[in-house]
Amino acid sequence: MSQLPPCPQCNSQFTYEDGVQLVCPECAHEWTEAEQAEAEVEKVIRDANGNELQDGDTVTVIKDLKVKGSSSVVKVGTKVKNIRLVEGDHDIDCKIDGIGPMKLKSEFVKKA
Repeated sequence: MSQLPPCPQCNSQFTYEDGVQLVCPECAHEWTEAEQAEAEVEKVIRDANGNELQDGDTVTVIKDLKVKGSSSVVKVGTKVKNIRLVEGDHDIDCKIDGIGPMKLKSEFVKKA
């Protein structure tokens, strides 16, 4: 008997085959093995100019960004050192001097 992969959404071990699709009985997620292989390919995060970003890079903000819940603004030209790439809508985790920890979208920065 072949070992089936766990569900990519809820990580359930109880997946089963239904024709060419794999199905999770706990969360009802359906996927194919080809879709899972595509999802496992590492996502490349690029800056506003199309340069590939890596963990530890230094980037520069290209647009004034309002800080949610505060009257502070991250000004154009602010350098952000030692970024960390994360998954999600805001794909850069960083610490900005004078403001603190923040999440940024890669479309608003350029590689320094």
